[in-house]
Amino acid sequence: MKAFVLTQYKEPLQQQDVPEPVLGDHEVLVDVKAAGLNQLDEKIRLGEFKQILPYKLPQVLGHDVAGVVLEVGAKIQSFKPGDEVFGRPSNDSIGTFAERVAVAEEDLAIKPATVSMEEAGSLPLVALTAWQALVERGSVRPGQKVLIHAGAGGVGSIAIQLAKYLGATVATTVSAGNMDFARELGADVVIDYRSEDFAEILHDYDFVLDSLGGENLERSLKVLKKGGKAIGIAGPPDAGFARQLGGNPVLLGAMTLLSSGIRRKARRLGVTYEFLFMQASGQQLRGIAALIDAGNIKPVVGRVVPFDQTSDVLAAMEKGGVRGKTVVSHL
Repeated sequence: MKAFVLTQYKEPLQQQDVPEPVLGDHEVLVDVKAAGLNQLDEKIRLGEFKQILPYKLPQVLGHDVAGVVLEVGAKIQSFKPGDEVFGRPSNDSIGTFAERVAVAEEDLAIKPATVSMEEAGSLPLVALTAWQALVERGSVRPGQKVLIHAGAGGVGSIAIQLAKYLGATVATTVSAGNMDFARELGADVVIDYRSEDFAEILHDYDFVLDSLGGENLERSLKVLKKGGKAIGIAGPPDAGFARQLGGNPVLLGAMTLLSSGIRRKARRLGVTYEFLFMQASGQQLRGIAALIDAGNIKPVVGRVVPFDQTSDVLAAMEKGGVRGKTVVSHL
């Protein structure tokens, strides 16, 4: 089967013929109809995560999938051939930039009935990230104030909608051209990050979801009230993430050191910082699918491209300019 393979860090993905997936007892073979492109794929390609996600090259990339079940393992109970599914394979099973992929049963859910394959393929990683940040880590409740950076992006566009569903007042940062779009998603306060300083405008927020890191993350701490929390998905990683990976003491120490500066600044302000690297979860995707079918969250697909353009489009992701997600399609 055809797949896009990372053969060397910092080099373009190569379209190659690779062996068909070997199906385990607890796995489902999915005929890939659509696969979302994520910044994570590009960061892996550039080698930025090779210390914490040490893939043995060559490696098929791709973290999002929507498709049709072709075959199920001997011990599968939740799915059958013909089911339309979506999911985010766990870190040791990625590879959705391919014609077919084997995915663990626990990482899959039935596709929302009200959306297309391309829309479903855009969702898993960003929707799970938003859910785990706002619901699991943030415990966002009605009446709270939430700041979501990069509101027109893949994670941001879903997080705004989820935060509004949870009853929060939502602020976001976007470019001037995306201000009306952010309001359509439900944002209450929309800030043009090029001409306005969010840290001067916003005060006493309960929660921040930061996808940019660096100075943006540091300044985000200042908008939080005492006891507030900032979740970063661009880093720096912390000891909690090292434990999530089952890391050894060396890795634990290294990540503790990497995040020591921002955690120290957070403590001085009476707030907390945590790094989030989302985990695959079919159970959470079932809940997200219910919200989508109820009309509470709508997928945001800014661009759909043919499968054979995967490598070129992934390499161009850094330029931005796409609302929501870019999706590669086999349809």
